[in-house]
Amino acid sequence: MKKLKCAVIGTGYLGKFHADKYASHPDCELVAVVDINQTTANEIARKHKTKALTDYKELLSKVDAVSIVVPTSLHHQVSKDFLQSGVHVLVEKPITVTVKEANELISIANEKKLILQVGHLERFNPAILGLDKNQNKPLFIESHRLSPFNPRANDVSVVLDLMIHDIDIILALVDSEIERVDASGTAVLTQGTDIANARLTFKNGCVANVTASRISMKIERKMRLFRPCSYICVDFQNKILTKHRTGHKEMFPGIPEIETEEFIFEGGDALLEEIKHFIGCIQSGNNPLVSGEAGKRALETAIKITDLLS
Repeated sequence: MKKLKCAVIGTGYLGKFHADKYASHPDCELVAVVDINQTTANEIARKHKTKALTDYKELLSKVDAVSIVVPTSLHHQVSKDFLQSGVHVLVEKPITVTVKEANELISIANEKKLILQVGHLERFNPAILGLDKNQNKPLFIESHRLSPFNPRANDVSVVLDLMIHDIDIILALVDSEIERVDASGTAVLTQGTDIANARLTFKNGCVANVTASRISMKIERKMRLFRPCSYICVDFQNKILTKHRTGHKEMFPGIPEIETEEFIFEGGDALLEEIKHFIGCIQSGNNPLVSGEAGKRALETAIKITDLLS
């Protein structure tokens, strides 16, 4: 099979890791990396013995696939240019700034029969991949995504930076329309919202309570799912999946015992799995796990939450 010509647009903190994965993939040829900072581009290019560019337009129609890892405000224009040139696109989350922009990218990708995948990395965390999604839908979900302050992602609020990961996963798990959104939050260190809580009420009765903070003194990324007769905890940070179920014996008269299983996933590489999935979808024509539509739904919900906080 002919190798896919791939490139990474944006070689900052996350982009350099995208370059690593393409360079190591047996079905890919990393033909270029692009960054407006020539020094940064040169450094990554030297590491992988490839070309360094400062203008992504030099690559239009010259590659098969790209990862777009630029500031969110540029996602729409850069993705649009590549899609219109017949190039498959993996764009970091959030897909775009507005739902209108997301719709345009989805329309172009559909028209040209191209893969448009959105980089919601946690979908490829082995702890969430180990979840049995064929069981009963959750009745209640609680998630906490807490991290210390990092100036790198201050171009968006904590909702679009952190909470959107959990929003995307929750929407996929519940698979029902949202009936009501309630939210509260505040700015602490930046001009935007630094800590937020949202309550999503779905038409099927499920309720999700979602908290995100970028001013915490610790790192915590956990989601707890409550289903009939079971409680499941997904620890994204430590890649641990814990399942609690009612057993056949009794703990107390009339009260079933609790059976617990714990699965620890060591050595999982979510970004590698994400990019392998992207390449696989290009080769097979299958729809990606995190499609443009999924990215749009997560963005739409995140915007509703953000609007309530303004």
